[in-house]
Parts: sequence; structure tokens; C-alpha cells
Amino acid sequence: MNRIRDILAGPWLPPEQGRMPYFWLLSLGYMGWKYAYVAPSPLEAAMLALTLLVFLPLYFASYRARGWRSVGCMLAGCLLGAAWVSWNPGAAVFFIFACAMAAGITRMKHAMLAIGGVVVLALLASLQVGGNMQFTFLMPILCVSLPVGLGAVMDARLRRSRQELLRKQEEVEHLATIAERERISRDLHDLLGHSLSLIALKAELARKLVHRDADACASEIADIERSARQALAEVRAAVSGYRESGLAHALASARASLAAADVAFEEQVERFALAPAAENVVALALREAVTNVVRHADAKRCSVSLALEHGVAVLRIADDGRARNSADLKHGNGLTGMRERVASVGGRLALRAGAGLELELRIPLGATA
Repeated sequence: MNRIRDILAGPWLPPEQGRMPYFWLLSLGYMGWKYAYVAPSPLEAAMLALTLLVFLPLYFASYRARGWRSVGCMLAGCLLGAAWVSWNPGAAVFFIFACAMAAGITRMKHAMLAIGGVVVLALLASLQVGGNMQFTFLMPILCVSLPVGLGAVMDARLRRSRQELLRKQEEVEHLATIAERERISRDLHDLLGHSLSLIALKAELARKLVHRDADACASEIADIERSARQALAEVRAAVSGYRESGLAHALASARASLAAADVAFEEQVERFALAPAAENVVALALREAVTNVVRHADAKRCSVSLALEHGVAVLRIADDGRARNSADLKHGNGLTGMRERVASVGGRLALRAGAGLELELRIPLGATA
């Protein structure tokens, strides 16, 4: 009972599929074309309702099926079509749905063989009827099944490639984070280990000399001061290097991600000093925006520009993706977090949808968190 309740509660489809699969269910209306001219008998109406109750779970399950399970879903769809062919030529729609279910077969060759098998089964099923009814049944299958099946298989391959790309990107970012932490740890050890050891030794010597030789003690204290200032300067230089690599690393990651997704990348980035907090926000915004382009935009081109305008750092990221108006924008956790980070340094974030999506981020040059 709990299993049934969980299934009914959903989600019925993988989240990445969106709502389009629900739209395709309107194709079942082809089954009802006959009844615009001939009223169904009570038995036929009951069988139609039962068929829908069987087909809908099969249809939703096909989006999660892989390999031989997808083949099983395709065969079940063909059986439903074959059972109805002598009653209703609209049963062709079940064979077309069966071709689309080949999307769960990962190897292209096997998927095309499965689609061809569905067409052969449809031809065999058409032998149950003759005349115009046979033509009405076969025409949509012969005209639509191959494009629908091929389109579904290519879309599934594209989705799997994008998911694999995102997983690799996350893995690279994780490894880069670990490597950066190790580098910081090594550098700080190298920078501060010797200096702090020297300061500790000189402080101990100064303590011993304080009552015996005041001049020597003062000299040791002066050495401690010089060592401390030198260590501080080295740490500041190292931190500046980390800050400079933050935006540079984000740009390098953007180039790699967009190139892997086959998105043309245009870059116009001016070099100027940014406060640490501002650079961090810019780097994170760039990474989030590029991730959205790769994951959601379906874009062919992406441009990134960073310029200094009247004392304000302006980052613009534009793509030619699917966003055409504000209704196409999905304000998820990524955009919400980006807005919060920009606001924390006194900046502004604007989104404009037209021929794609343009993100504009403005941060005062001296912004601090």
C-alpha cells in the first residue's frame, strides 16, 4: 500500500523532462477521431477507459526505463495497438508512442533496430484489417514513427551527455577546490613556519637578555618586529595571488565548460583591481551563470564582458538561448543566492530576456563584505 501511495504521489516523470511529456499525451486524441462520426458502444467505451488506465502508467514508466525495460515498454505499447487495430485505426498512436520509448535504449544502433521492429509489428498488425481502414492506420505510422523515434533517441542522448558533462564539471571543481586548499596549506606553512619559528626563538632570547643586556634585548626585539612585518607582507602577497586566481579560475572554467557543451564563447574582460569581496561575488556569479547556460539555456553562443564604468565594475553575461520573456526565467536557488551575494556588497543584479538571456551585475569598485 505504501508503495502504491508513493507512486500516486509522484513525481511521475524525472524532473529534467519538464512538462512536455504531458503535452505529448494529447496525441491520444487520435484514438477519439473515430468517435466524432460513430458513437462507441458501452463495451468499447469501457475497453477504451481500461486501455488508458493501462497505458498511462506504462507511458510514465518508460521515461525511467533503460535497456531491456525500455524494450518491454515498447512491446507493451505495440500489444495495445495491435489489440485495437481492428476496432479503431487510431490505434496507430500506440505504435508511435512505442517508437518514442526507444529513447531509453542507450546504444544508437540498438535503438534504431527497436524502432524498425515496431514498424514491422505495425505492418503485421495492419493485416487484421483492409481497405481504407488499413491505409488510415498505416499512414501516420509510416510518416511519423521514424522522425518521432529518432527525435526521442537524439534528445535522450543529448540529455545524458549534458548530465555527464555536469557531473564531470562538478568533479573537476571539487578536485580543484581540494588542490587549492592543499596549495594554500603548503604555502602558508612555507611562509609562516620559518618566520614564526624565528620570532619564537628571538622572543625567548629577548626574555633571557632583558635583565642582563638591555641593548642586545632591544636588538632582538627589533629583529622580531622586522620578522613579523616581513611575514605579514608575505601573507598579504600570497592572499593577493589567491584573489587574482579566483576570477581567472572562473574564466578558465567557463571556457572549458562552454567548449565542452559546444557553445561559442566571446570574452571581453578588462583587467583592473577588485576588492576581495567584489571579486569573489563576480567569480561566483560567472560560474553560476555559465552553469545555467550549459544546463538550461540550450544556447549556441555566450558572451562575457567585464568593464569599469564610472567607478563600478560591470559584468555582463549574455546568451542566445531559449529565454524570450520574463516568464521563461526560473528563479531557483542559484539566482537567489547570486542576488543575496550581490546585495551584500552593495551591488545590483538585473536580468533581461529577449533574444536569449542577459545578466548584468554592477558592483562598486571598493565594495567590501
